Amino acid sequence: MKLKNTVLAGVCLLLVSAAPPLRAQGGCASAPDAAVQCFVGNAVRANLVTLQYGLTMSQFKAYGVSVSKIVQQQPTALAVVGLASAVADALPPTNADGSTNPAAQTAAVNAIVDAGITNDFIIVPAETDAQDLKWFSLDLVNAMNTNNGILLSPGTMLRVIDSYVVTATTSGAVNWTQANSGIASMITNFASAGLLKLPATITTAQAIQFAQSLAQVTYTYRTATGRASL
Repeated sequence: MKLKNTVLAGVCLLLVSAAPPLRAQGGCASAPDAAVQCFVGNAVRANLVTLQYGLTMSQFKAYGVSVSKIVQQQPTALAVVGLASAVADALPPTNADGSTNPAAQTAAVNAIVDAGITNDFIIVPAETDAQDLKWFSLDLVNAMNTNNGILLSPGTMLRVIDSYVVTATTSGAVNWTQANSGIASMITNFASAGLLKLPATITTAQAIQFAQSLAQVTYTYRTATGRASL
């Protein structure tokens, strides 16, 4: 999708898919999913969005249906938007010297979504899959990359987690036992103090595992971009 229109298109998909079914039984009015597919097709023809990720029109319409399912699943949508905002802020698509490196950011997005799914922070909605979540997350990240109006850094938690990796690094080698221990203590203390409020479906142990997975992501990203810290 054109980056400036990604969020707009997502909202439109939400409105289309959430609308009550029309009485007509054919074409775009036959069901919410059909309405979304028609919206996507018309949006491409009107240049509101563009085909991407090597998808055909048919595949892109199916992706549009998946996006509509994601934005309707509030916990998942909020988690994806929050993570996308953090990545755009803390893990930009650039190397330490300022040269572009979108592959490093894309790899980070994919790894974070995988870790979120594994640790139940992100629930994959019905009629979609992990790849659709990765593409949608990346669409959001790409749109947020150019946002210069953020006042409070949403990547703070990623930087805090990564600081334990930096502290545990000597001569380029990471003592992961030390880093993971520090991260585990941080998450436990945050949870005990009420600074980290977890839903009933997620345990502190899962939160620790997710944070430790994020530490691996930030380290891989820093290695790929040549950064000493985030």
